Amino acid sequence: MTSGIRAGYLRRLGITDPGTPSAEGLFALQRAHLERVPYENLDIQLGRPPGIDPELSARRIAAGRGGYCFHLNGAFGLLLEALGYEVTRHVGGVMQRAEAHRRDVSGDHLALTVRVDGQEYLVETGLGDGPYEPLPLRAGAYERGGTTYRLEESAPDAAPGWTYLNDGASAPVMNFLRAPASTADFEAEHTRLSTSEDSGFVRTCALLRRDEHGVDALRGRVLSRVEPGKPVSERELTSPEEFFDVIASVFDRKLDDFTPADRSALWTRVSRAHESWLASRRG
Repeated sequence: MTSGIRAGYLRRLGITDPGTPSAEGLFALQRAHLERVPYENLDIQLGRPPGIDPELSARRIAAGRGGYCFHLNGAFGLLLEALGYEVTRHVGGVMQRAEAHRRDVSGDHLALTVRVDGQEYLVETGLGDGPYEPLPLRAGAYERGGTTYRLEESAPDAAPGWTYLNDGASAPVMNFLRAPASTADFEAEHTRLSTSEDSGFVRTCALLRRDEHGVDALRGRVLSRVEPGKPVSERELTSPEEFFDVIASVFDRKLDDFTPADRSALWTRVSRAHESWLASRRG
């Protein structure tokens, strides 16, 4: 990572002095990343998915963009290495609650672990509504801000790895292999996820941003706020002006790379999907 990209990345996170590697510093970096860098697929929606080279992703984040797991965890891992942390990338896979018993790994997620101060942590900025702070990589339950997260080690008859569980999340189960991985291990799956018509990233426009108290989510034209112990609040965005204002203000995603034609195309695409969704609910 060049010094210029590193400086721009840290400015995006609002961190002027990250200090030397420490658990305290790692926690502060993850919190800042989740608060300031959104999980988003806007460029995929426009048919121009960005590559997942970590330096490219870091450059995009420094410029005000976001991404999904291959971009977010990929870039964050590179930043942490540039700051002196011991980082390992792993092939992971997201599953739904009904599949929680499964321990296979689909390859549609890049997981990060970091060793610092004699402890290994699961570091996660790429799930959208994952944990606000790193979790110790030890089997057990961890309560954070009213949410309970669990980590389980693979059974002896499975490939060595871990399972992360968060029952109330959009990604309630994530399995990952213990073995180290490289960016090349995710390229084929990124191509599928970012271009195939059966991919959720292609079908649905989505942005998520976590803070200490909960998660803001925009799926299509529905903006929601989820906080543990509180009713979910939702509202429908009814105009392109409101839609793009929410993207910029709630999710801190700069839109200076969007032409008027881009805005029109995205709003049209999102509105068509929204109307189809409403029709399916009425049916």
